[in-house]
Amino acid sequence: MSNLTSSAPQAPIQEADYAATPPLSFLKKLELDNPVFWLSGSFLSLFVLLALTNTDALTGFVNSGFGYATQYFGAFWQVLLLANFLIGLVIAFGRTGYVRLGGLATPEIDTFKWLSIVLCTLLAGGGVFWAAAEPIAHYVSSPPVYGDATPKAAAINALSQSFMHWGFLAWAILGCLSSVVLMHLHYDKGLPLKPRTLLYPVFGNKAINGKIGDIADACSIIAVAAGTIGPIGFLGLQISYALNALFGLPDTFMTQSSVILAAIAMYTLSALSGVSKGIQIISRYNIILSVALIGYILFFGPTSFIVDGYVQGVGRMIDNFFPMALHRDDTEWLSWWTVFFWGWFLGYGPMMAIFIARISRGRTIRQLILSISIAAPLITCFWFSIVGGSGLAFELENPGLISSAFEGFNLPAVLLAITSELPYPMVISVLFLILTTTFIVTTGDSMTYTISVVITGSTEPNAMIRSFWGIVMGVVAITLISIGSGGISALQSFIVITAVPVSFILLPSLWKAPSIANTMAKEQGLV
Repeated sequence: MSNLTSSAPQAPIQEADYAATPPLSFLKKLELDNPVFWLSGSFLSLFVLLALTNTDALTGFVNSGFGYATQYFGAFWQVLLLANFLIGLVIAFGRTGYVRLGGLATPEIDTFKWLSIVLCTLLAGGGVFWAAAEPIAHYVSSPPVYGDATPKAAAINALSQSFMHWGFLAWAILGCLSSVVLMHLHYDKGLPLKPRTLLYPVFGNKAINGKIGDIADACSIIAVAAGTIGPIGFLGLQISYALNALFGLPDTFMTQSSVILAAIAMYTLSALSGVSKGIQIISRYNIILSVALIGYILFFGPTSFIVDGYVQGVGRMIDNFFPMALHRDDTEWLSWWTVFFWGWFLGYGPMMAIFIARISRGRTIRQLILSISIAAPLITCFWFSIVGGSGLAFELENPGLISSAFEGFNLPAVLLAITSELPYPMVISVLFLILTTTFIVTTGDSMTYTISVVITGSTEPNAMIRSFWGIVMGVVAITLISIGSGGISALQSFIVITAVPVSFILLPSLWKAPSIANTMAKEQGLV
């Protein structure tokens, strides 16, 4: 007999319930007495201070750290992501797949809204500009697994490599096994919804109440803040470039800052409204706009190549799945592509697991894992086929048309080069810019909310701390672009360094998630 109920379990949560306490002081609302606040906040402040006073020293530090991280941990990350994905499939397809998580008999959020939130939150960094630019990058310079090929084959290979970077392994590390662990330990056992809880299977109460937990939380916040601030800053740079190219507006710091300020206002207000309102609403309209653009490009764009590229690209990715996942021959190429992406996604891992755990109550392990590890990656690959595949088709038809725009790794120029080949290019370009902004807004509000959850320990953190972290991330982005794009680039690379400790926070989920799944299956009468 299943022990699920239609309401939350009554196990006491070992965190402050802010809704039930008297009004809090300003200092208490910001958690200024919390060591995690000071650890994460001080580190980010030091990074910004160094960027403003000695950019060369910061760049040297980041480049050295990036090199050490990719050299000594790249192989570990490749095995970690592959094992995480495969173990997730095992527990999803077994009887443990029927286990319901979060103590609810039915999902708290309907499937369309839930999948919309998941897709929009995780696609922010690659939703538009990377989808346009990465396929052409791999076409211009062939990935080492494939080598030289005819133009048509090289285009399919380029899509296949892009699918690998944004596909099954990347999505799985962002909230499958780790979310199973968190949902059980939080909703059923009453442990906090924080990264430290992922270390509970190894360190026990020392992880929950000791310095180990504080460090784990701070590292996770620093990683996800770096991973979110980077896209926010790049949003300002990229939209400003596009506005200059399309409308002749000056591509200056003022324009870049104005874009970021608008994004800050949108994602902070959305975060304040909570998961059930702003985050859901923006995600829903984001998906609707994405579907509309997909339909338009399929109808007016290179339809045949898009469909063929998707089918053949996915097939080629699956056929070369293990060679691409475990390739180690060209470590220099790996450090700037596969290992870079793995570090970026690992940095998001614990915080995304918390966010997914928060919105996935009542779902089965099979629904959770197959949606995030299989369905979402296949949707992402199709999106890359729509945007990047169109660029490849135009490049094959007119060599140099897209690749020349890509020179200098100019991501927004590639997107504009693609949209200029479609009917009504101005309208389509503007819609893509709007979509890019809403992608970033969705990630900004989700991560603002999640950081606030980790700092406060409450699933409904107070408005002040949500506003504080939302504004801080935007202000840091503006500060970094004030010294040039190098500041944002350094922060973007820095997330790979932060992925080193974060990868060890995620490691215990490899064996704890199957153990939890088996235990819950017995408790729910499934075995």
